[in-house]
Amino acid sequence: MLNNLRETLRPALEKIGKGFESTGLSPNFWTVVGLVFALISAIVYGLGIEFGLIIGGILLLVSGFFDMVDGQVARITGKTSKKGSYLDSMFDKIAETAIFMGILIGGYAEPYLVLLAITLSLLVSYARAKSDAINVKLQGVGIGERAERLLVIAIIGIIGYMEPAVIIVVVIAGITLIQRMIVTAKNIQE
Repeated sequence: MLNNLRETLRPALEKIGKGFESTGLSPNFWTVVGLVFALISAIVYGLGIEFGLIIGGILLLVSGFFDMVDGQVARITGKTSKKGSYLDSMFDKIAETAIFMGILIGGYAEPYLVLLAITLSLLVSYARAKSDAINVKLQGVGIGERAERLLVIAIIGIIGYMEPAVIIVVVIAGITLIQRMIVTAKNIQE
């Protein structure tokens, strides 16, 4: 869903990209920065410390910001690459899995809900990767892409309702998986 807003937000995103491009640091550097913030967020969640939901949520939002920055810097500098795309995708999955593991270890939600959220989130990503492999494009298909799922975790978690946030992720990831399977099935060229 948020991917569908890209055109509307393009001028603002380009300004942000140009600002970070002026540092001379590579898009892959910003990808690593985003991963580091996500991993720190996961550790904070896992420690279950006082104000952990607030601190972890803020760190997760910062991670999401840098996840956007890396792509903008790549486009502005003309340094988009298969390697960068691969690293970005893999680091996204590592970060998302780490976040859910932190929530699980920190005891913020029932274990079965967290495991279901991890499973469905990874299946949503797998559905897109498999569809891309057969030339069916799914970017923007589904109500619960990665950005939406992590925003739910960060924002609803910050206000103190992590288990309902995980339940929402389970629901939107499940719906997105079904949406992607239907779109792919309709568009497979035999």
